[in-house]
Amino acid sequence: MSNSTKVRMTATERGEQVLRAAVSAFAEGGYAATRTDEIARRAGVSQPYVIRLFHTKQALFIAALHRVCDRIEEVFRTARAAAEPDASPEDALNALGNGFDVFLADREMLQLFLHGFAASGDPAIGDEVRTRFGDVVQLVRDLSGADIHATRQFISTGMLLTVMSAMQVTGPDAPTWAIDLLNDCTQTED
Repeated sequence: MSNSTKVRMTATERGEQVLRAAVSAFAEGGYAATRTDEIARRAGVSQPYVIRLFHTKQALFIAALHRVCDRIEEVFRTARAAAEPDASPEDALNALGNGFDVFLADREMLQLFLHGFAASGDPAIGDEVRTRFGDVVQLVRDLSGADIHATRQFISTGMLLTVMSAMQVTGPDAPTWAIDLLNDCTQTED
């Protein structure tokens, strides 16, 4: 095979490439500011091909949002599986909390999640965001056995970490106020 011979991707592989480009582009620019031609450029395909695959920018954004929510659920399931099977709700929530290291390392995931909330004024996007957020809340309850109060605290802490990640104040150069909040997030209540 010569250097000029290109390996052709299957339609499934190309769709996956477009979806990865969409997650990155939407995470960076949000729903309203991201154009399908930018996603096409990042994926190395034509803009009409993106539309042929996903039909509308809205449908592509929803697909990207589902990708992110699927990953969030996968991270929580993996974190819970690493804990003791008969862990108390508090210990199970602590295990799920370990998943936030994954989220903080993959800032695009959290950025797109936030952009999903911001785009919820669009009825179709809002319906999907509300459904998927509710699914995450229910998954946390199911995996941990925690009551609604402990679940709310866990979700609230997760949202704070998400916002802090978006502001880029979760790293080693974080301001004192951010370090204080992050340290408090990692403390367990007695």
